[in-house]
Amino acid sequence: MAALPSHGLRRLNSHQWLQTLRKTPSSSSHSLSSLPSLCSSPSSSSSSIEDSEDTQFTTKPNDDNKKTKKKIESYFPKRGQSLELVCESLAFKGKGVCKVANSGFVVMCDRALPGERLVARITRKKDNYAEMEFSFSNQTWVPRDLLQDKQSEQSEQSDAADYALGLHAPGFFDKVLNVNKCLLQSEPANEVLKAIQDCWRDPKLGLSPYNVHSHAGYLKHLMLRTGRDVNTGLLQLMVNFVTSSHKPELLNPLVEKISAIPEVVSIVNNVNTSVGNTSVGEDEFTLYGKSTITEILRGLVFQISANSFFQTNSHQAEVLYRLIEDYADLKGDGSEIVLDLFCGTGTIGLTLARKARRVYGYEVVPQAISDACRNAKMNNINNATFVQGDLNKIDLNFGKNFPKPDIIISDPNRPGMHMKLIKYLLKLRAPRIIYVSCNPATCARDLDYLCHGVAEQNIEGCYKLRSLQPVDMFPHTPHIECVCLLELQ
Repeated sequence: MAALPSHGLRRLNSHQWLQTLRKTPSSSSHSLSSLPSLCSSPSSSSSSIEDSEDTQFTTKPNDDNKKTKKKIESYFPKRGQSLELVCESLAFKGKGVCKVANSGFVVMCDRALPGERLVARITRKKDNYAEMEFSFSNQTWVPRDLLQDKQSEQSEQSDAADYALGLHAPGFFDKVLNVNKCLLQSEPANEVLKAIQDCWRDPKLGLSPYNVHSHAGYLKHLMLRTGRDVNTGLLQLMVNFVTSSHKPELLNPLVEKISAIPEVVSIVNNVNTSVGNTSVGEDEFTLYGKSTITEILRGLVFQISANSFFQTNSHQAEVLYRLIEDYADLKGDGSEIVLDLFCGTGTIGLTLARKARRVYGYEVVPQAISDACRNAKMNNINNATFVQGDLNKIDLNFGKNFPKPDIIISDPNRPGMHMKLIKYLLKLRAPRIIYVSCNPATCARDLDYLCHGVAEQNIEGCYKLRSLQPVDMFPHTPHIECVCLLELQ
């Protein structure tokens, strides 16, 4: 139990603009997400942290044991309960790891600093992890301190004046903060954003943003992707409108305006008819120019389509892939087999193929596999095979189509690797694994399984972590990529 600091008690107040968004009372309190007390093993702690950010922790005590039930109910704080906490350290995203002074119960607390003693209130909090994308909304949300009293003016305006095109407010899937310029985007991309912002609210165009509650509306997302021309090295832009239905005539005025920007070489329309608000559509239509753009990485040319995964920060992607090549440490004599899991458009596997005997890539997205095969052909690489398949649903037949690999590259999405895949890797016992992760919490969990095994299933680990290097792929955000080198013991 940590000693209480001598500098007294601090009560944390939520940001005013965040209080405006929340439906809970905006009293002098603080937002927390609760989780069970951290265990000693890395897998337990990282798993708990991950759960705290995505779900509300609940318990189901044994009804036959009233004493246990009473103990659990008193140990886990309730929603709305105010607690006195001690912040002991910082976790992922800068959240303070705090403990209740009496019981040592662990909670994750925003804006709490190590050594501070504070009073906070337990609330349900669910973070929304998404790509850097713009979303349309039928309601503008702005910071309270920037909001001016314009009731008389707003009463004369149509509902379209309240429409928003921007980024999701932190922790809210249904609220969008309007953005006129994104400092992480290129200037041509901001020019496209400005051109759309200037005209899409015009009632004459008949464009309406999608409402995630009523499932009405047309515009869902605006995706901007940047590449480079192979011959000139100049920027290329792909503009992707994600809509709820296929009505290209509604987009014609926007297409006509933004196609005049020289860097725009592709305008596509992804149609997502599901009630969900994902940025990937079932059908894709090219409205202007090409259906793909190109990017140059590590001396190779890659074609990028609207729905295929590709690193958003090309400059740091060069650093990332160079680091992976160094960790792979291929002999260069064409004798080694590389297994590229979650290969996407084949960027990592193709950069290694030049020194490998053969590369086998697996990816669940069919369009990404098509891009990977096209990229291999474009770069005259004939020793790479890419297969479409869900690595979360592998069976006993997985692995029969390729020889035992010398090196495995695993680059999963935020949830990390499925237990089926982890068990397969432990059974395969490849000499080296390079694990690339965008989520430190699930990265720690999976590394623990690979190194120490899965105790509850009596599976022993067989790897040793030799090196771990973070790469800052997303400036001014808490998100990082980690490249980990594991060697067979």
